[in-house]
Amino acid sequence: METIKIIETIERGYETSTVQYKVTLNNINQLVQELVAFSNTLGGLLIIGVADNGEVQGIASEAIRKFNQWIGSAASDLIKPPISPLTQVISVQGKDILVVEVPKGINLPYYTHEGVVYIKKGSDKRIAQPEEVLRMFQQSAKIFADEMVIISTSFNNMNIDTFKKFIKKKTKKSFHSIKLSMSQVLNNMGLAKDKNLTLAGLLLFGNNPQRYKPMFTVQCISYIGNEISGSEFRDNEHPFEGNIVALFEKTMNFITRNLHKVQVEKSFNSIGQLEIPEKVFEEFIVNALVHRDYFISSTIKVFIFDNRIEIISPGKLPNRLSIENIKTGTSNVRNPILFTNARYLLPFTGVGSGIPRAISLYPEIDFINDQEREIFIVVIKRP
Repeated sequence: METIKIIETIERGYETSTVQYKVTLNNINQLVQELVAFSNTLGGLLIIGVADNGEVQGIASEAIRKFNQWIGSAASDLIKPPISPLTQVISVQGKDILVVEVPKGINLPYYTHEGVVYIKKGSDKRIAQPEEVLRMFQQSAKIFADEMVIISTSFNNMNIDTFKKFIKKKTKKSFHSIKLSMSQVLNNMGLAKDKNLTLAGLLLFGNNPQRYKPMFTVQCISYIGNEISGSEFRDNEHPFEGNIVALFEKTMNFITRNLHKVQVEKSFNSIGQLEIPEKVFEEFIVNALVHRDYFISSTIKVFIFDNRIEIISPGKLPNRLSIENIKTGTSNVRNPILFTNARYLLPFTGVGSGIPRAISLYPEIDFINDQEREIFIVVIKRP
């Protein structure tokens, strides 16, 4: 970072998720923890020689040499996988300070030599929870939620008829003509591992997935008014359960029965159409079911207000995705087994065209990528 920008950062006088001040470093372990936390989150600046309130105190040249040695040792030997921080010494108010620039990691998660994963939370750091570590593996494409084995499940938990119809549609062959056992087919497709179903197998073909994953439901409420805090509703169901196809069908039925139908032809006897094209909701409900973060134990939510519909999906946008590029069709596969197979069960092409198509049908759509709450919200404005 340019010196002038660093000085401007110090003059603001407060710490953030990407700026940490230290008057000095007491030991190398303290340094390792800070570097790991930055690498696992957004990256940032560790500025040594400055108090928490931004007061410049400076550090001696001997300390700068020692800290630079610590940084080199920490980055290559005490952090796994290794990181590549940049250091520079600048003079502020006639005092030398050491600035360590830590890039956001691309090979998550990063561990201390003691095997601990730290993340930034506001201006502080903390030890990451197990599910947060799993999501880091997911971001680095080292592990995917939909390939996780669901213990105590078996082929008996599947709707076999649905699976056989799926096989015929996907392979253009009847299941009986395939010279493999049920176990072999499921294992080859990533829908099972040995005798247990994977999460993908359970979600796609399970008779009752919520027996094992009770939070993987869709919650729908139609409110009177425009505030979630309102005390009145028009329609409020218990969270929908079932496999992905059942969740899609129940959610679409809820949406269509709670929206207005408008007359588009002059004839009084003409069939009314939804105030917002039904295809728009198909795209976003399928997108939520296929691309949500299944490492987060939370429901998909559909809230219908007088002036808008909100579809809330667990999980912020994956790495390298932004609201701008998803509008043009850029996609990042979070659940590859679901992504590969859902097209044979749902109205889903899997080529990244869903969001651009929905926008072309109905432009009055906003997106919110809430990184703090780790949710992605589609806001569809009602006419």
